[in-house]
Amino acid sequence: MHFMRFKTKKSHLRGIYYMIEFLNVSKKYKSSQVMALNDFTAKIDKGEFVFVVGKSGAGKSTVLKLLIRETNVDKGKILVNDKDITRFRRRKIAVLRRNFGTVFQDFRLLTNKTVYENVAFAMEVLRASNRQIKKRVPEALELVGLADKMNQKPYQLSGGEQQRVAIARAIVNNPSLLLADEPTGNLDPETSKEIMNLFLNINITGTTVIVATHEKNIVDAMQKRVIHLDKGVLVSDVKQGGYNDDALLD
Repeated sequence: MHFMRFKTKKSHLRGIYYMIEFLNVSKKYKSSQVMALNDFTAKIDKGEFVFVVGKSGAGKSTVLKLLIRETNVDKGKILVNDKDITRFRRRKIAVLRRNFGTVFQDFRLLTNKTVYENVAFAMEVLRASNRQIKKRVPEALELVGLADKMNQKPYQLSGGEQQRVAIARAIVNNPSLLLADEPTGNLDPETSKEIMNLFLNINITGTTVIVATHEKNIVDAMQKRVIHLDKGVLVSDVKQGGYNDDALLD
């Protein structure tokens, strides 16, 4: 599997770049009593591209949920630019999320809105001006290759195109960090490769990218940093490797 790079404009994705540290983080879900993370420690530097891998239930999605404070730790700390986000109150959490873009497996598009309106909505909730919206939305759609489909509704698009809309929505506010949870889980191999190409080129502009996935072929082909979890425990942390590489980070 070969990944092609294409030209991007850094002005699309300006922002403050974040350094992230998980320090002895543990999380158990009360509903199932499952230990999602167990004494997990890792540091992610500004501008890195990181895969978080493992089987279902390994803790991949929990890493992302903790970063956006959809849930919180039972023990430990999560530092974002040296600030412990586990202590953030609702207002600070909202501010934190404004600097993050998120992409999910199920797209989460608004079916009654056009492609343009779906992407614009992410700016409207942050009270961006009409002038900013009219400038940035077409830029984001051009970046993901959907400038010619901005007036269509999600049901008129393929699965891959819908995921591209979700990515455009995630990056339109110039995020410092892009989080993707199983973003290729519902896509065919060729479309999956195209989506990962987008993430790669977004990362090239300076945005930190963290992708939770079980797609071995993609991880092996891209040879990026791989954090491997098993039942909430860190198995390996490889600077540049594949899905099953057991070499530890130096």
